[in-house]
Amino acid sequence: MVTFAERVTMKPLLLMSLAATALFAQPPAQHTQLKVGDEAPDFTLPDNNNKPVKLSDFKGKKNVVLAFFPAAFTGG
Repeated sequence: MVTFAERVTMKPLLLMSLAATALFAQPPAQHTQLKVGDEAPDFTLPDNNNKPVKLSDFKGKKNVVLAFFPAAFTGG
């Protein structure tokens, strides 16, 4: 029998493993040598409702800030 504490701990691990699987299942990324101020290459990611959103969808309509936070929200 799985206790409540074990279920609470297992859920984030399951979500992280699903996210890692989706990340590594992607085709190999193109390597670029971007510099500060360069235009970002177009890419597609899922939104909160798992619908694909392309960076180019916002071009000329809204400002977009790209940020990368390694180990964010990991509690470590």
